[in-house]
Amino acid sequence: MILPEMLDDMDLNLCSPTAEDISQTLAPYMQNYFRRDPRFPDRLKLSSSFFDDSISITVGVIYAQTTASAQEPPWVSITTLDNLPHIHTQLFVNLVALVPQERVVQLDAQLDAQLDVELPEKLFLTMPNIEVLRLSDVALSEGFLQPNPDGPRPNTKLLPSLKELCLQDVTLNDGDWSHLTTYLAHQASDGRTISFGVFGHIPYMCPELVNEIKGLVKQFNFHEDSGEESE
Repeated sequence: MILPEMLDDMDLNLCSPTAEDISQTLAPYMQNYFRRDPRFPDRLKLSSSFFDDSISITVGVIYAQTTASAQEPPWVSITTLDNLPHIHTQLFVNLVALVPQERVVQLDAQLDAQLDVELPEKLFLTMPNIEVLRLSDVALSEGFLQPNPDGPRPNTKLLPSLKELCLQDVTLNDGDWSHLTTYLAHQASDGRTISFGVFGHIPYMCPELVNEIKGLVKQFNFHEDSGEESE
């Protein structure tokens, strides 16, 4: 694996990298990159996408003078190609580990619904300062965004700093919205409610469900493809 010299911005395309490539070559290179580049302040946005033939992560800066995230320079983008779907989750975790995870305050993830991929618990445990989480192509299932009850931290909030959750293009694995409301109740259990939005393709939400969600969050917005919007 041949890597470039330090650039103002960086776009790496890796063809079928192995675990050894990442741990022995890419990891020290990226650690050195983030350590040496003074333009990366404390607050970072991590964007990612997960498809059957590629994984991509992009890291950018969130500037203090605005509440909106800015995917502006400096940034670094890493894309892997031609990997088998069954190794994607671990490969994704290995790539994210290259980023100063404690400095990530916004995570945007686009998932391939056909792969039935879920972001692993380990990912959130290593990024405890996430304030904004945006997930696309989300499949809601039991335990959504909650720790494994049989795992190392069964009573831990995976997202202790969360302020805003946005879901786009939602599917229900078993036709049950209760996996979402269970999570929202869990997140609000210490009295700190979040803003919640759901957009794009949305399975039917009855008025009772909408009212229940409104009672669990600070603000609720949804916008379906049909154009209907509610707060």
